[in-house]
Amino acid sequence: MSFSGPSISTGGTAARRAFEFGRTYVVKPKGKHQATIVWLHGLGDNGSSWSQLLETLPLPNIKWICPTSPSQPLTLFGGFPTTAWFDVSDLSEDAHQDEEGMDASAAHVLSLLSNEPPNIKLGVGGFSMGAATALYSASCFTHGKFGNGNTYSSHLDAVVGLSGWLPCAKDLSKKVEGEEAANRASTLPILLCHGKADDVVRYHLGEKSAQKLSSTGFKNLTFKTYDSLGHYTIPEEMDEVCSWLTSKLELEGKV
Repeated sequence: MSFSGPSISTGGTAARRAFEFGRTYVVKPKGKHQATIVWLHGLGDNGSSWSQLLETLPLPNIKWICPTSPSQPLTLFGGFPTTAWFDVSDLSEDAHQDEEGMDASAAHVLSLLSNEPPNIKLGVGGFSMGAATALYSASCFTHGKFGNGNTYSSHLDAVVGLSGWLPCAKDLSKKVEGEEAANRASTLPILLCHGKADDVVRYHLGEKSAQKLSSTGFKNLTFKTYDSLGHYTIPEEMDEVCSWLTSKLELEGKV
């Protein structure tokens, strides 16, 4: 699937970035289908590796959709192309935020969820840059709009972010203005997990992201930390994800 972002004026000419998404991998539920979660991989990865891990989890009621991001030049890598959900130069709040790329990826997530039956609970999660994209999707859902002003037309019932960060953090307070947006923020279940030994997305970024979400009105947030965990996942963390999803989505757990 491709997504063309909004036009950008560059010296009097309009430039549009075309986003060509890669292959999508689907893990079908082994039991009664109660929830569908789009899971987003990290930088340089693809949907296949995570689909293989997610298939092993004891969550028979969940359908997992694991897309592959576009391959695009990454400023952080000096313009070298890699699979990435959006461009990034560094992870500080003051760095340039590629809202066009985030909008494209959040819209792709939305399109993947749009064909699910009406009685199915919907979620988005991810690892590292995938977690950042999941949190951006959560902010769009809360606001009811993408960054470009287009309507975000789906409900979200759960958001999971592992070893990630909150992009566009400076703009978050604007996205929860108004009673409707504030209600969506306060009731949306979010699970964030981060290792204190993470040397790629530093722990303080994960902690700061959780604090920013909480202080902005995301009251249904859980932040789990792991002392010796680096920039990867471990069974203990995935056990937490399973327990949390089973509780928040009220899954039957039956095959």
